[in-house]
Amino acid sequence: MSAEQNPARDIRPSLKLDDQLCFALYSASLAMNQVYRRLLRTLHLTYPQYLVLLVLWETDGLTVSAIGERLFLDSTTLTPLLKRMEKAGVVGRKRSPQDERQVIVSLTAKGRALKEKAGNVPFHLFCAAQLSVPELESLRSQLNGLRGKLFEQDPGTQPRRFA
Repeated sequence: MSAEQNPARDIRPSLKLDDQLCFALYSASLAMNQVYRRLLRTLHLTYPQYLVLLVLWETDGLTVSAIGERLFLDSTTLTPLLKRMEKAGVVGRKRSPQDERQVIVSLTAKGRALKEKAGNVPFHLFCAAQLSVPELESLRSQLNGLRGKLFEQDPGTQPRRFA
């Protein structure tokens, strides 16, 4: 890419905290997690547990690696989380009969029942964000696009794709 084609040529380097995109994303994520913590407290769920449940509510009976791929997490991060969820009676884990190295995670009756109880969580978050539907959709699309572009620029940072 030539200097004329590079949109970054107009950006002046700044080391001010408030000028950093990474800090805007980080601090917005902290605020988002505070809202989720309050919303999920009554369900006795943490935010990462909620994310796992969202994946399993879409498709139950996934391998640990498939859940990890969807959430951009590796199995060393996911396994302790799943063990706590199993202990709480929300999911069950069993070895795949086809490949003993793979662990299949499935919702229990308690985990399936949480879906209905969690039904208002997205609405309450939407209200807390005070964005219109088009603004919310645009922001989500921009963030997904940013994630993809950043992974493209530095393949070494891409989450491992699981088989």
